[in-house]
Amino acid sequence: MDPLILIEQLNYTYPDGKVALQDISLNVNRGEKVAIVGANGAGKSTLLLHINGVLRGKGTIRVDGLECNTSNLGLIRAKVGVVFQNPDDQLFSITVYDDIAYGPRYQGLSREEIDQRVNKALRAVQMDAFGDRNPYRLSGGEKKRIAIATVLSMDPDILVFDEPTAGLDPRARRELIQLLQTLPQTLMIATHDLDLVELLTERMIIMNNGRIVADGPARLLLKEEELLLEHGLK
Repeated sequence: MDPLILIEQLNYTYPDGKVALQDISLNVNRGEKVAIVGANGAGKSTLLLHINGVLRGKGTIRVDGLECNTSNLGLIRAKVGVVFQNPDDQLFSITVYDDIAYGPRYQGLSREEIDQRVNKALRAVQMDAFGDRNPYRLSGGEKKRIAIATVLSMDPDILVFDEPTAGLDPRARRELIQLLQTLPQTLMIATHDLDLVELLTERMIIMNNGRIVADGPARLLLKEEELLLEHGLK
């Protein structure tokens, strides 16, 4: 079976000259739960932002057989949902409903289909009663859930998360991890949270200085204390 995500020899340099990715090659199969870990500046977020074309480097990226190029960007972005570290980057409407409905409306769906997508997404994140609420008056954990719902409403095959537990109190963090455990999509998660990695993912990729330095079963790599410390992880 062909991989759902295929990346070959990906390189990226920011406009200021900082080299962010160096010769990245990896495959991700449908249904995998993959953690990408590393110290700040390792290249985790930069890598994830290439998967749906937010950033465009040199190399090959294919998503479900589609090459990530200008002509395919619309199709790829429908398949890959990105949940940013700060939910305020994704919430901009007066009501939760309008935020979640934005993507389906952009797809040109009917009002009935939009309602169905929004209600399904709210149920998936256990926020059924929040459609009429103002997103800016929600707690941090609630905002994270709604940000996830805005992506789920697009019915993606792949969910990409950038530091999903950052800034959450212990209870909200625990509840978010429990939510992520229920999602059926292929997951790629950039995180410093090694407890999340242990609880949620089967595979762990360690990055340092824009390179992949280890890739294997999370349960095994998490036991490699020297390796983790060497690359800025506790």
